[in-house]
This record gives sequence, C-alpha cells and structure tokens, in this order.
Amino acid sequence: MSQLTSLTLKAALDGLEAKTFSSAELTQAHVDAVEAARALNAYVLETPEQALAMAKASDARRARGEAGRLDGAPLGIKDLFCTEGVRSTAGSKILGDFKPTYESTVTANLWRDGAVMLGKLNMDEFAMGSSNETSAFGPVVNPWRTNGGNAQLTPGGSSGGSAAAVAAELCLGATATDTGGSIRQPAAFTGTVGIKPTYGRCSRWGIVAFASSLDQAGPIARTVEDAAILLTSMAGHDPKDSTSLPVETPDFAAFVGKSVKGLRVGVPREYRVDGMPAEIDAIWEQGIAWLKEAGCEIVEVSLPHTKYALPAYYIVAPAEASSNLARYDGMRYGLRVDGANLTETYENSRAAGFGAEVKRRILIGTYVLSAGYYDAYYLKALKVRRRIADDFDQAFQKVDALLTPTAPSAAFSLGEKSDDPLAMYLNDIFTVTVNLAGLPGISVPAGTDASGLPLGLQLIGRALDEGTVFSLAGALEKAADFRAKPAKWW
Repeated sequence: MSQLTSLTLKAALDGLEAKTFSSAELTQAHVDAVEAARALNAYVLETPEQALAMAKASDARRARGEAGRLDGAPLGIKDLFCTEGVRSTAGSKILGDFKPTYESTVTANLWRDGAVMLGKLNMDEFAMGSSNETSAFGPVVNPWRTNGGNAQLTPGGSSGGSAAAVAAELCLGATATDTGGSIRQPAAFTGTVGIKPTYGRCSRWGIVAFASSLDQAGPIARTVEDAAILLTSMAGHDPKDSTSLPVETPDFAAFVGKSVKGLRVGVPREYRVDGMPAEIDAIWEQGIAWLKEAGCEIVEVSLPHTKYALPAYYIVAPAEASSNLARYDGMRYGLRVDGANLTETYENSRAAGFGAEVKRRILIGTYVLSAGYYDAYYLKALKVRRRIADDFDQAFQKVDALLTPTAPSAAFSLGEKSDDPLAMYLNDIFTVTVNLAGLPGISVPAGTDASGLPLGLQLIGRALDEGTVFSLAGALEKAADFRAKPAKWW
C-alpha cells in the first residue's frame, strides 16, 4: 500500500469518497512510512495508535454519510501547536514532557473536519531558526540530496519537520507556522507548497507564542490545491484570539485553476540583491515569463524600505519573544532545575532549558526593550515596519500581486551556516517583509538548480486576498510542471 502515501491530499480524499480504500488503510500506509523514515528525524513524537483510532472513527462517519471536508486524511502537526493530552514541546527542553489540557484552535478545526493526526513534527526551538538545527531533538534532514552527493542538507526552518514530512511522503499535508518565513523558506527548500495567510486569518490560540504580532499558522502541502483545501479548514474567526479577523473563510480551492488573464503582477526592483546566485535570478525571470504567457501584465514596482526589513524584524521579533518567553520559569510546568533561592531556580531552569539561539534572541529582545534603548531601537523598528507596510499599500494600488524568489539559495548543508547567525538570518531576506506587513505569501516549487535541488518562487498578495494568490500560484504551478521528487535514500 506504499503507493497510497504518494497521493496528493485531493486524490486521497477522492479515493476515500469513492471507497477505493479506507482511512484505516491510508493511515496504516503512512504510519509504516513514518516508522521507516526515522533517519530524517521529521517527527519528534509518533502517535500511531491515536491515528488508527481516528481513522477507524472516520471510516465509520463516512459509512454513515457524515464525512467532513478532510475526513480520513492523515496529517502531521508542527510541535508548536498544543494538542490535548499529547506532548507539545515547541522543540525545546524547557517544556519537558508538557501535555496540554486543551487543543489549539487550528488543530481543533482540522479534527472537526475529520483529519487524522500521525504525530508531532520537529521544528527549530520556539520557531527560532532557518535550518531546523536549533531543535532540542536534533536537526531534521532534508529528503533531497544533491546530484551524486550524500551530504545531509537542511530542510529549512523553523517548519523543517513539516516540509520534510510532506516532501518525503510521511503525511498528506502538515500544519506549520510563519513568523519571518518559516513556512515559505522550508517549502522552497523541499519542493513543496507553503502558504502564510494574512495575519489574523488563522487563530493563534493554542500555538506556542514566539512573536505575537508576526506569528501566523498555515499549511505545507504537495500542491497548490492541497494547500488551499487545508487552509480552508485551518482558517476561521476565533473569539479566543483578539487578533483573529471576523471575516468569512472562502473555499480557497475554488480559486485554483481560475484564469489570471489581465491580472497585474509586480516585480519589486529592491529584491534584486547583490550576490544573488544566477540560478535564483534565472528562475525568477522564468516565473515572470510564465505569468506573461498566462495573460498577466508584469509591472516593475518599488518597495524602497526593503533594505531595512531584516534589521527591523530582528529587533521586533526578539523583543516580543523576550516578553513571551518570560513565562518559562520552571514554576508551573516543564523543566525545573532547583537552586538555592527563587532567582537561582529561574536562572538554572532557563540555562538548562533554552538553547543557544533562543538565549541569543531573548538577550537581544531584552536589550532593545531596556531603558535607554527602547526609543533608539524598538520604537524606530516599529516606525520602519509601518513604512514597509506603506510601501506594499502603494504597490498594491498599481498591481494585484507581487512575484519574488522565496529564498536567496537552494538548501544548504547542515552545519554550513550554524556558526554564523547573520548568514542564517539572511535566509529570510525575501520573506520577512510579508510578516512585517501582515500580508499573505505563498511559495511554489518552480524548478531545480544545477545540483538538482528545488527552488521556489513567492507570490505576495493584498491582505485577505488569498484567492488571487491561489489563482496565480495555480498558474505558476501549471507552467512549471514541477514533478521532481527526492530519490529515496532513507
């Protein structure tokens, strides 16, 4: 039944509807695939008994004619989402064996629609990282390898487990989160599709917080249509999240395949950065040509404050993280390392529980929020963020969407940049602006580089206009006809 794992989500749902196979069979095939792929380290917790029980319940619902939108589809859940009674660690030692007594809204929506949980997926600790090397459970290994090479590559981060599991056919789709590119960059590195929706489209309730004004949940899937199907289930207004938008959730899949003739697509000149590999530039030009062929008008636009996006992001995000992570003190839950007094217990617990990158960002955040530096750094970063959002507003008066590369390179080797935080942070150069402005952005696989590794293109849309983004992404996907898969070595 291994061919069941290679189905798209849409094909699997159609097969379940046609009774070609049962959810129990589909889920068992995925459980077996997950067990056989432990070398990838994509899952930090497998839940096979729970998955098979959920599949059995799904088959019973389908037999009664009560199947939901995702009924019987086995998914992977990023370990940032709290799952009731199932260990949720955010990839950190400090949460220890924490088992939430509640379910995140996004995962509750998936279970409401009948999805099946295969387990919890590996990630950078507290979603802080671009390579999945900061996880307390060790790095995820990208299922892709260079032509003829066997070096272990990063799947990107922080949603590296989600991207690797989808690319290696260890789930039909996965939940992920994106604070500065953590859905789109891993999707680009693994030849998958990942969308970060508009800020507020998906509830943040029950997702472990990193930077609350930037965090947004979204799916990683194998096709644009699959991503649209998943987002329709994940999204929705939630009164438990004050930033959740009280808007209707459209059927996003209905936009995939729609004509894009007459749409104006902007190409931001500031994204042509010095030292960008020729292959990235070439795939971008190819994307422009594909959209022209599909009937789009290409317009050059300017986003003048782009060069300040990374510095602003690496002030705002750590500032919010230092505030959010103050709750991990060894008192109520998670790791506790006793000391001679209360302060020492705090110090010992945090020293043992947080990894180096998380400590680095907490210290940066604490510094920029401290007296004397708050105005110089944090307030200035907020003003820059406003300017970046204004740039997009002005661009969207002329165009319907923007086309850019997703990442400045293909996947790199594990360990290659882990000693150089600045080189690692530059991976987010094309993605962070979208989070700072709260806009939707999708990464679509568009081709491979000279060594056979996938490259992605990013489409950015107006706030709450995921529909246009999905239509354009579908056109790109059709033109690219990306069918490459990683050769199985695990």
